[in-house]
Amino acid sequence: MAKRILITGAAGFVGRPLSIALAEAGYDVVALTRRRAGAEEIFAGRVKVVEWDATSTGRWAESADGALAIVNLAGDNIGTGRWNEKKKLRIVESRLNVGAAVTEAIRSAEHKPQVLIQASGVGYYGDRGDELLDENSSNGIGFLADVARQWEASVQEVTEMGVRLATIRLGVVLGPNGGVMSRLILPFRFFVGGHPGSGRQWLPWVHIDDAIGVVRFLIESVDCEGPFNVTAPEPTRSKDFYNLLGKSMRRPAFFPMPAFALKLVLGEMATELLLPSTKVVPKKLLEAGYEFIFPDTAAAFSDILKATSAKNHTPHR
Repeated sequence: MAKRILITGAAGFVGRPLSIALAEAGYDVVALTRRRAGAEEIFAGRVKVVEWDATSTGRWAESADGALAIVNLAGDNIGTGRWNEKKKLRIVESRLNVGAAVTEAIRSAEHKPQVLIQASGVGYYGDRGDELLDENSSNGIGFLADVARQWEASVQEVTEMGVRLATIRLGVVLGPNGGVMSRLILPFRFFVGGHPGSGRQWLPWVHIDDAIGVVRFLIESVDCEGPFNVTAPEPTRSKDFYNLLGKSMRRPAFFPMPAFALKLVLGEMATELLLPSTKVVPKKLLEAGYEFIFPDTAAAFSDILKATSAKNHTPHR
């Protein structure tokens, strides 16, 4: 049985622990990255590291032949840098170029991979207020909704090649070693934390252990295909999320960030990332039998803050 799994964006926030977790589970992981030396240091021989330019096939495509799965996570980070036209173009093109390269690699493989796990985001649904959104809900309006639609479409052709396609629409991924959580913790640590905007907007999130767990679940569940919302099962309002984070850190949440100030400082990024309301539920995952490790914010915050504290108190040698 094929055990090889290729991961694009393997050195990223989700890709790094995913690669290690799959390797520890007995899979032969091939990590595709633009910075081979750095990735080899990160993985320390636990996975095979292959350098690529994130736009073309090349020799790495040989690894796709006979593979069990490809997990496509690569794309320019939407949470860094101001969203000028150059940045927005980079966000779109990075995803479409990788999607085209992955599709071409699958097309050229004599023995096709059994499944492609394609990343996307809950931004697919746009700003929808209090509307309850599952995988059957329509594509929304806005920059991220358009990016997600194009990103998902960039690999749709593999289904015509007999490859099972499962798309993961990720919520905000929370974890202890970087990502958005490191930016959320800092203001609370200095007693200036608070929710963005009104706080009434719905904030779809998922613990990184569940993001990893879902990918493995979808690789191993041969009947699972199509889009899957990867968010905690209980929708959370932004104000409740930030208040609980403050409580978990024994800090107040007295300093809400007004929408107008966020728009002034961050521009379109604030409108698309911090202020929209997206009430998403992982209906298909729950129906398929996936059991969330961290279904609620209290348990997720406790785990992340404990890991963060342990890391900060590890003595240097």
